[in-house]
Amino acid sequence: MGVRKHNRAEKIKEAKKAKYYAVLRNCPTSPRKMRLVADLIRGVDVKRALDVLKFSPKEASNRMEKLVLSAISNWQIKNEGVRMEEANLFIKEVFVDSARMLKRLRPAPQGRAHRIRKRSNHVTVILESKQTLE
Repeated sequence: MGVRKHNRAEKIKEAKKAKYYAVLRNCPTSPRKMRLVADLIRGVDVKRALDVLKFSPKEASNRMEKLVLSAISNWQIKNEGVRMEEANLFIKEVFVDSARMLKRLRPAPQGRAHRIRKRSNHVTVILESKQTLE
């Protein structure tokens, strides 16, 4: 039992070894605000993306910058001896999924209460080298 499942899991593991990515989980920013920052860097060269994030006024851009740096270091671990300048890294995919929601109560007039939904998100950044595409 489970031979096909096992083979599929092995294939997924092998595919992950060739991918360079970083994931940020349970980030306490609403997904909508984080997507605005993600749209700025999607498909952009890594150096340019870091510059854009550094000078972006949005609060979410600090977290996104840290995540891109993490993805770059993951790339360096998997590609020892390869210079980053020669690899021409760019951001292949960035996506933001909503994470858990903290529900809070805010007092409202006439003894009522309104529910406040404090949203959080998961962000995934996937890098690609222009050399591997050629």
